[in-house]
Order: sequence, then C-alpha cells, then structure tokens
Amino acid sequence: MTWNLRDRVAIAGIGHTRYSRPGASGRSALSLALEAILNACEDAGVSPIEIDGFVTYGIEPTDPYTLAQTLGVRQTRFMDRYPGGGESLAGTIHHAAMAIASGAAEVVVSYRSLSGRLIPTNAGKAITRAEPVGGNDAFRWDFLQPFGAFVPSQFYAMQARRHMIDFGTTSRQFGAIAVAQNANAQRNPNAIHYGRPITIDDHQRGPLIADPYRLHDCTQEADGAGAVVVVSAERARSLRQLPVYLLAAAEGSGPPDQLYNQLRHQGRFNTAGMEEVARDLYARAGIGPAEIGVAQVFETFTGQVVMALEDFGFCKRGEGGPFVESGAIAWPGGSIPINTAGGGLAEAYIHGFNNLIEGVRQLRGASTCQVEGANTCLVTSGPSAMPSSALVLRR
Repeated sequence: MTWNLRDRVAIAGIGHTRYSRPGASGRSALSLALEAILNACEDAGVSPIEIDGFVTYGIEPTDPYTLAQTLGVRQTRFMDRYPGGGESLAGTIHHAAMAIASGAAEVVVSYRSLSGRLIPTNAGKAITRAEPVGGNDAFRWDFLQPFGAFVPSQFYAMQARRHMIDFGTTSRQFGAIAVAQNANAQRNPNAIHYGRPITIDDHQRGPLIADPYRLHDCTQEADGAGAVVVVSAERARSLRQLPVYLLAAAEGSGPPDQLYNQLRHQGRFNTAGMEEVARDLYARAGIGPAEIGVAQVFETFTGQVVMALEDFGFCKRGEGGPFVESGAIAWPGGSIPINTAGGGLAEAYIHGFNNLIEGVRQLRGASTCQVEGANTCLVTSGPSAMPSSALVLRR
C-alpha cells in the first residue's frame, strides 16, 4: 500500500508542563494549555502567531478559539476535535497531518490539558434522575449502573477478567507492567511517581480497586498539559530540532457493531479492539512489529497493555501475559520497551498525550530511558473504545 502522507509531515516541537496530582497545580486547564503550547513553539523555533491550526480531543476543556485569541494568532485556517478521550491521541496527529498535506494549514498545534478532576463521572445518574432507556449512553449507564458498574475501572475490569478466564493471564502479569513503568519513571523527574519505585509484591499487596485491578494497575490522574507543533517535512528541516516524521497513521474501528464500546460485543471482549487499526497502520508504514524499536502504548489500566500488544502483533493472541512477564517490555533489555517515561501508570495520565511527547524524545535521542538504536516508535491511543487511532513515527 502506498500511503500519500508518508514522510510528508513532521513533529517539529514538543512542550509540556509539570505534572501534579489533580488540583495540586492550582491552575486552570487554559493556563496549562498555553504553557505547553508556548513551550512547543519555543522548542520548534516558531512564533505562536504563526499557528493557523488547532487539533484536540473531543472532551478537551480548553477550546481552540480561546487559545488562538490568547496567543495572538494572526489567522486560523483549521480547527478539529477528534471524538472521545484517550482514543483521540494519535487521531489528532493524523488530522493535523491531513490538514498540512492538503494545504489547509501550515503550522498546526495538537494539544491536551487537564486540571482538577479528569472528567465528571456519571456515577449515580441512573438513580438520581428518572430517564427512559435510550440516547447515546443508554448501554453504558442504563444497563451497567443497576449492577454497580459506574466508572471505567469497574467496566474495564470485566475485560481483564475475561482475558484471564480465556487465556490464563494472571494478576502478577498485569503487575509486571506496573513494575516496569514505575521503574522507567524513576529516571524521569517530571513523573508523579518519581522516587517511588514498586516491586511485584507491592503490586500484589495493593488494595483492590475493581477486581482484578489493584491500585498500581490504575493510571494516575493529573494536572498538566502537552502540545506538539506539526508542520510539513520541508518546513521541519529548517527549524530548530531534529524532525520526527510521520511514517504512518491509522484510525477507525472494526465492523459497525464494534463502534465505541466493546463491552457490548462478547466476540472481541478479550482484545483491545484495534486489530483493523494495526493492520492498516503497518500496511501504510511498510513495516511490521519486528521493525518497531520502541512503543508508547496507551493504558488506563494494565490489562489494556496486554491486549494492545497482542492486537499490534508483538505476541500472539492470549500470550500477552507471559510476554510482559518475561521482561520483553522492560527498559533497557526488553525486545520492545514501552512507556519509557512511565506512561499513565507512573508519569501522569494526560489521556496519553505525554506518551506521544515521549515517543518524540525517543527518536530525538533525548529520553531519560533512551532505547539504543531506536529509529521507529509506535504510539497507540486508547483501546476498547472505538474509533481509536495509532501512529508510527520515525527518526
């Protein structure tokens, strides 16, 4: 397959804030987003007034119009919000790339900011308001809440348990992911878990949050923001940093009945739901999993990593548990080190955007857990909620 965007677009600048516990920054999401964008522009060597496009997540609290006005942008030509939350990560770069390649915009910023609570939960909605069954969230709220499933940890735990039943995956194997990512965070001073390594015994002693998920299986909500500057490959070569090129991007879902939430679909209940995205991504990149040097795998919970590694072909279906337990994902000796800044489990949960920034650092040779010789990086978005997205970046 010839993909028309291959190597035509590059990430030229990255920026982020410090990460802290929810509410601890004492700052608004707007303030954090502005800092991250200004840092990304400085990193790239472009003026904020040159920005003519913004792409962000569907649930982003800071709207692009306010950012453009506050930054003093001369003219906006392109704005977009990818539907959803964590599944938006790679999609924002894909959409920015399409805007650049089509000539719709020249300097596009993709960003994500969070302050205070991650998002308001719908806990209690079904019992505090009498509403008929129906609407976009009918399945999730009207059918899950009567059985006590109110928040993501509870309904994604069911997928983890299904994988355990079908393939013999264990809690200790989930723990191996948490241990590896916390180990990476010890080299990253901006990680919330910096200075707080854990062992597998710490993981196993952790309180149950939603069986089988324990405390260290769950990501760390945070205050913080990240941004990247996307430009044409030609423009990137004249800027301040080593360009990181977009080798491939893919987004979407499987069949129509797989859209948005896999909890309805028992046939794929034990997967990340990203088989089709992975297939398109590798075809467009012209490479396979064996040619990926490092990966930044979106994770709200550890079980999602196991399933994503299977969907993206690093191991066979059902072998993800033994694969992560073997040390294959660990830095520096693993065959495919993942989430080398700590990821959502140990750096911060900025809906995966910090993983994208770490992927760029890896290909610049600037990571605190640098993977020697890494020329390609896989970046995945949130699994199990479709449509989702993924990227392959290259040095």
